[in-house]
Amino acid sequence: MITYCTNIHPGESWTDTFLNLQAHIPPVKSAVSPDKPFPIGLRLSCQAASEIKSDTGAFRAFTEWMQLTKTYIPTINGFPYGLFHSKRIKENVYLPDWRQPERVDYTKLLASLLDCWLPSDLQGSISTVPIGFKGCISEIDFGIVKKNLTSVLEYLSQLYLKSGKKILLALEPEPGCLLETVDEILVFFERMEFSDEHRDHIGVCLDCCHLAVEFEEPDAAIARLGEAGIAIAKVQISSAPRFVDPLRADLERLCEPNYLHQVVIRSVEGKLLRYVDLPEALQLHPFSRGEEWRVHYHLPVFLKNTLWGNTTQQFIMELLPLLDSETLLEIETYTWDVLPAELRSDSVTDSIIQEIKWLKTEIK
Repeated sequence: MITYCTNIHPGESWTDTFLNLQAHIPPVKSAVSPDKPFPIGLRLSCQAASEIKSDTGAFRAFTEWMQLTKTYIPTINGFPYGLFHSKRIKENVYLPDWRQPERVDYTKLLASLLDCWLPSDLQGSISTVPIGFKGCISEIDFGIVKKNLTSVLEYLSQLYLKSGKKILLALEPEPGCLLETVDEILVFFERMEFSDEHRDHIGVCLDCCHLAVEFEEPDAAIARLGEAGIAIAKVQISSAPRFVDPLRADLERLCEPNYLHQVVIRSVEGKLLRYVDLPEALQLHPFSRGEEWRVHYHLPVFLKNTLWGNTTQQFIMELLPLLDSETLLEIETYTWDVLPAELRSDSVTDSIIQEIKWLKTEIK
């Protein structure tokens, strides 16, 4: 199952969200899935989710539109709670985090909507922040984090008993967060000691860009998660820039004010050095020969190279054969508005279509 995440489209209200879906989904479906129903990787802000939940007319209109366009929703991106485009968000994208009741209420709201929209024969997922920004979570926070996660997992379990629809909460590891590596995922799940009932409703959303930036190995990552019994709820297909012996000027081209662009640098000896954001890395890191830089900056997945470096596309190609054939694949190149000009030669719709076509070719 292949889709793309609609967080690429700016808009926080339900009105703006629906207008974006109406503008982009039909031409994408026509190009990549003309004869079969097309899955929508829906991103809903808290504002948009609240608006459609409380407006029966809007809810009915959207449901009828999905029937008319032969589309459906298997997953919701519940990571960014509020404004996601056109302003500086940086580390605020993780707020509210899993210490806060607003994150619990928002996730339950999304679950109630997905329970209505999810086809009865599919497993659904809601991707979410990897607990919080690493610098903000302390030892004393783990109790409230477990309480809040358990509250959502209990809610998902109750929905399943009522509707028969299974929805997984999918923690999405990301550089700079409490959960950024496979090691940290394994330790966290052991620490939480979820019951078997609750464990059935939690897993991970693996983002290829994030894993590649961390220099994870695809086969080892999948094997270790499987051995630990941690479900892969969905995989976000994304790619990152990589540079060997980079020029400062080339790295500076990726500096922009809206998003965090975490950096992991592997020295010639194999040591990994991490920086919270690219400007910080450029300011503090002494460049050395033989280094490889990887930057959390989502690039169109069909790019193997750029004018100024390579990409982590190879990570995607190595990961795909390791996945179960039923795994939901969600392309997530949300950085369209901040991409360097030479990478935005097509329209956003055309770029999405090209990404999906590339992915379809790779999984055959």
